[in-house]
Amino acid sequence: MIIIGELINTSREEVEPAVKERDVEFIQNLAQEQEKAGADFIDVNCGTLIREEAEAMEWLVETVQEVVEVPLCIDSPDPEVIRVGLETHQGKALVNSITAEEERYQETLPLLQEYDAEVVALVMDDGGMPKDAEDRIRVAAQLIEDLTADGIDIDDIYVDPIIQPIGTDEKMGIQILNAIQEIVTEYPGVHITCGLSNISHGLPERPLLNQAFMLLAMSRGMDSAILDPLDERIMALATAADTLLANDQYCANYIKAAKSGHLDV
Repeated sequence: MIIIGELINTSREEVEPAVKERDVEFIQNLAQEQEKAGADFIDVNCGTLIREEAEAMEWLVETVQEVVEVPLCIDSPDPEVIRVGLETHQGKALVNSITAEEERYQETLPLLQEYDAEVVALVMDDGGMPKDAEDRIRVAAQLIEDLTADGIDIDDIYVDPIIQPIGTDEKMGIQILNAIQEIVTEYPGVHITCGLSNISHGLPERPLLNQAFMLLAMSRGMDSAILDPLDERIMALATAADTLLANDQYCANYIKAAKSGHLDV
């Protein structure tokens, strides 16, 4: 399971002032905690700082990369902010995100090509948000085929089926699960990721729904998630599920996690 740590995001109450004030210690501690907990990427998002987003992104990338070894996920819908993040980043980064919307695709693609970046591909086109599994499958196919034709390796593509709350549509969970299964069956090698907590928005006991959905989605082929790696329960469940789904040769990762105490939840 590829974990994208979501905590360095200025939409979070405690993070915005830390970025505004250039609080190096706070940001670096938060990055290191996520890496130590098992994050494979550290997401950096300063989208609430509209007038200084590019400057803040440059500072975030430099500050975080001083103390972690894992790559970063440059998270912005603004191609200029993405460019600044990629110019600053050392090594191969992940970009969040590109869509099938014509303008956004054409603005973002050259950055992926120039900087050899991996990319989150949101299943949204000029028709708007996907309504059902069929919409998600159709737009995912378009994105995968266009990106690979434009020189992006399929292993560098993370399709995000856009998780929407089941509180507004009780069929949303099964629609997304069906879409995931169809996409990975049709396009072996592509990754599936998502903003996991969106599924439970507006409902009580949200962690329970998030955990259950993650396990169901992993069983359909999802191999990545944008989540809080400091949530020990969900990280332990991800490790156990990977083992049960034959993604852990000789159960080595599970045994290592058990010995290190990461399963004691």
